[in-house]
Amino acid sequence: MPVYEYRCADCRKKTTVVTLSVKTAVDPACMHCGGRNMAKLVSRVAVRRSEESRLESLADPASLAGLDESDPKSVARWMKKMGREMGEEAGEDFDEEVDKAMEEAASGEGAEGSGTSGDDEDV
Repeated sequence: MPVYEYRCADCRKKTTVVTLSVKTAVDPACMHCGGRNMAKLVSRVAVRRSEESRLESLADPASLAGLDESDPKSVARWMKKMGREMGEEAGEDFDEEVDKAMEEAASGEGAEGSGTSGDDEDV
């Protein structure tokens, strides 16, 4: 089944359309705002894998090769790789969120040291 992606010119969000055949005519509407001003996107080929297969590849110790826990860039690369393995479950903006978290950590704005972790109990 072909999967086509379109970007809405009105709300700038991506919409995915699944068809039964490549011969099926597609008249896409934005699933977010209902707009019809859609531009077809060139998407990468997606190979469907079972959840078990994806989780096995994430659990493989070799997937941690080159990960330096003390280097935010290394952790960000690994998180993005994990996001790709999780596919749609990670969300469209997963990479952006990883980049944002990395920037916050680099500038000292992250949750660490903020005192809001909830781990401290008043005795």
